[in-house]
Amino acid sequence: MANIKLTIEYEGTNYIGWQKQNKGNSIQGEIEKAIKLITGENVNLIGSGRTDSGVHAKGQVANFITKSKIPGDKFKFALNSKLSEDIAIIHSENVDESFHARYDAIGKKYKYLIYNSQIRSPLYRNFAYYIPYPLDYKEMDKSIKYLIGTHDFTSFMASNSSVKSTIRTINHVSLYKKEDLIVFSIEGNGFLYNMVRIIVGTLVEVGRGKIESDNISHIIHSKNREIAGPTAPPHGLYLEKVYY
Repeated sequence: MANIKLTIEYEGTNYIGWQKQNKGNSIQGEIEKAIKLITGENVNLIGSGRTDSGVHAKGQVANFITKSKIPGDKFKFALNSKLSEDIAIIHSENVDESFHARYDAIGKKYKYLIYNSQIRSPLYRNFAYYIPYPLDYKEMDKSIKYLIGTHDFTSFMASNSSVKSTIRTINHVSLYKKEDLIVFSIEGNGFLYNMVRIIVGTLVEVGRGKIESDNISHIIHSKNREIAGPTAPPHGLYLEKVYY
């Protein structure tokens, strides 16, 4: 038996998300189908975590157990020959039998793109959150420092979530502007459901002048979802990297 680790890049536009469900095409399901075509096996592909419908990934990680004799580093070529053009295995390797893509992950990095212009961009329509009104980038940039550290992020969690702990540690955040694109990056030991998208929605409210930049600290400490901003749409979000 071999344990194969995959690093996966995908465009989430045409999928219901990572996880298989009763209806619709999922990233997990498509890769499992490709594995069966290559090995003849029905495997359980374990992902580092779920991504929602429309969310993209540059560095999703997954693993599966196989009886196949295909060398680990060759799986990427075999699977890519069976996958559609919006999913690619960018790295594959044999790993220790004990490796688990979800439980062994110690951190993740996400990126979110905002397209801020009076004129919409057809090229970014599936890849960035389009905002036609002016945003105060400097105020947005001033606010992100309050996210760093270990906090209870209940205010930035979808209201229907159920988790054992809402405490997470954010190690790094950054914001930069390049022409009409505002790029937000965040890295931490884990994220609550919709946490990054709610943070971005809150930053947009800061950029609109609806929330003061130094009020982010108050929002965190309030542990009240209702005073944070709206949930930004999924198509601007990218899972950049999973750390082990």
